[in-house]
Amino acid sequence: MTDEFMKAAIEEAKTGLAEGGIPIGSVLVKDGKIIGRGHNRRVQNGSAILHAEMDCIENAGRLSANDYKDCVLYSTLSPCDMCSGAVLLYKIPKIVIGENVTFKGPEDYVKSCGVELEVLNDSECIQMMEEFIAAKPELWNEDIGI
Repeated sequence: MTDEFMKAAIEEAKTGLAEGGIPIGSVLVKDGKIIGRGHNRRVQNGSAILHAEMDCIENAGRLSANDYKDCVLYSTLSPCDMCSGAVLLYKIPKIVIGENVTFKGPEDYVKSCGVELEVLNDSECIQMMEEFIAAKPELWNEDIGI
């Protein structure tokens, strides 16, 4: 069963898809409340770096180091090197990953740095990415740097 925070991340992913972008969504949770949300906006904003997790962290606004240490990042897809780096930089202690079937970021490295990972392999997240990758492989390859 998908929890409320992953459902919010999935809604962000659907928003991104509806805007003509890549269907990846993310929310940042502190003390049981969503404090930031975002979705991949590379296409919509002509951005080189606006992945869902980066958008989410940006939208949470400026936080103290202690605030990040009390957060959980939810992402519909396994975070890439760049987004994983932001998690490590801000010492976010846990990531809940919707799926890592269609793409797997540097999860072993992130775990080796002390971040707890929970991989759901949610069927809705998997299906959303599989359909997108089949429909727009060139855009997907651009997003992951291929």
